[in-house]
Amino acid sequence: MKKILAKEEIKEVIDILMDLYPDAKAELNFSNPFELLIATILSAQCTDVQVNKTTKGLFKDYKTPEDYLTLTDEELGEKIRSCGFYKTKSKNILSTCRLLIENFNGKIPDTLEELMTLPGVGRKTANVVLSNAFSKPAIAVDTHVFRVSNRIGLADSDNVLDTEKDLMENIDKKMWSKAHHLLIFHGRRICKARKPLCEKCPLTTYCFYFKDN
Repeated sequence: MKKILAKEEIKEVIDILMDLYPDAKAELNFSNPFELLIATILSAQCTDVQVNKTTKGLFKDYKTPEDYLTLTDEELGEKIRSCGFYKTKSKNILSTCRLLIENFNGKIPDTLEELMTLPGVGRKTANVVLSNAFSKPAIAVDTHVFRVSNRIGLADSDNVLDTEKDLMENIDKKMWSKAHHLLIFHGRRICKARKPLCEKCPLTTYCFYFKDN
């Protein structure tokens, strides 16, 4: 049997997180869908803080897919080296830029299926772009969302896709995008991976993890 809170309790948890993090939003810096796509590809296994340092200069010089395609894999790799896995990310970004020009007239597609045809764009990245660039309801399940939602009882799954399905089922659709940010903020500030700060958490009345430990 799944360990999931009742829907009314889940709504209460979201309300508490709303009060705790009224400013919860994307922490990657971007000014258009293309920049967000590049930043999100760079953010894989890298902090948003480091990505923002890297893209500050990158976005000044490279504004379109065509701009990036003036670079070789190695040249782009040097510019994004500080984000880690730079060789793979460089190849994916340049391949994505080619496909954007060939298949989408240089524009960022606004459906999950089309976004996921781009190299380096999985379901999480696609949902981040849909939610933050196009204001479409979506829940991107990153490491924080996965951990926090399964600890508290908003989801009960051992994989990302089923966690996303649980959250979509248990949270009001109009709150999906906001809930994504709330769970990330909570995961970064209180419900940390190794040492969650349960003594500071206002959700212990609800949290299965707290009750079990």
